Amino acid sequence: MILGQIVKWLKEVSNKTGADGFVFGLSGGIDSAVVGGLVKKAVGTKHLGLILPCQSSPEDLKFALETSEILNLRTKVIDLSDVFETFTSLMPDANQVQIGNIKARLRMTALYHHAAVLNYLVAGTANKTEYMLGYFTKWGDGAFDVAPIIDFLKRDVRMLGEELGLPSHIIDRPPSAGLWEGQTDEEELGWDYDILDSAVIGLEKGSAVVPFNAMQKVFDLHQATNHKREPPLHFKKQ
Repeated sequence: MILGQIVKWLKEVSNKTGADGFVFGLSGGIDSAVVGGLVKKAVGTKHLGLILPCQSSPEDLKFALETSEILNLRTKVIDLSDVFETFTSLMPDANQVQIGNIKARLRMTALYHHAAVLNYLVAGTANKTEYMLGYFTKWGDGAFDVAPIIDFLKRDVRMLGEELGLPSHIIDRPPSAGLWEGQTDEEELGWDYDILDSAVIGLEKGSAVVPFNAMQKVFDLHQATNHKREPPLHFKKQ
C-alpha cells in the first residue's frame, strides 16, 4: 500500500515540476536500491542511477551492479577516483571525515550535472534515521530535489526493499556511506539501526524504551546537526 503511494507521489512530482525523470546515486546499499526501485516504478525508463566509485571498495560496485540487474535499472558508472585524488592534493590538512565529505560532494556534483543535462530531478536516498541524526554530508548526499524515503526509518526501508523483491543479502548488508575503507554507519554511530530507529521515535514522542546513553547520543547528534536541516542563516533587513 505505502509503496504504491510513494510511486504515485513521485509521478505527481514529475508531472508538476515538468521534469522528464529522476537521477539518483546507486551505492550498493539498501537505501539507494529502494529509491531506484521506486523511481523505476514511477517513471519507467526515464531514470538514471549513477554508480560513482571514488577510491571505493570493489564490493560497493559489485552490489550496485547487482541491484541494477535485479531491478532492471538504467545505470552509468563514472569513476571519480582520479578527480578525487587531484582535488584532495590541493586541500592540505584535511582529516578523514573532511576527506569523506569531499567524496560525497563530488558525487553530488555528478548527480546535478546529469540532472541538468537530462532535465531530471535528483532523488535523494536519505532515510529518516540518518536524516534526524544529521548523518549525511551537507551539500553532499544531503543535497537533493525530492526525498522519497526521508520519512521512513531504516527498518521501514528494509520492508520496502522486501516489497520490491530485493534479496536478503542486499537488504541486510551493513549500511555504509563508503567514505573510507571499512567504514560502516553503525560502527561510527555506536549503535545498531534497530536501537537508533527506536531512539528517533523516542526523540519525536518524548520517551523511548532504549538504553539511556543511546537516547542521549541521538538527542546530542540531532541538536548538533540542526544546521544541516535548516535553511542557511541570513540577515533580515529592518
